[in-house]
Amino acid sequence: MSDEDFSTSQETQKLSDEVACLKMMVTLILKGMGQADAGKVIINMERYVQTLGDKPQAEVFSNTIKQIKTAYRQ
Repeated sequence: MSDEDFSTSQETQKLSDEVACLKMMVTLILKGMGQADAGKVIINMERYVQTLGDKPQAEVFSNTIKQIKTAYRQ
């Protein structure tokens, strides 16, 4: 990888905007992949969440995946 600076702001609102942007980006990537491959990626993401030992983190991941799936289906 190049020497890009991927620094993140300490401000909550800016961080929230960055996360929303990443969710949209993942959704658009999945839409560009094709239905079969995107479905496999989503299934793998859901399986990964099931392996997490940290319950609060797993809940956040699960909610994020649900948001991505909803946006993908639109």
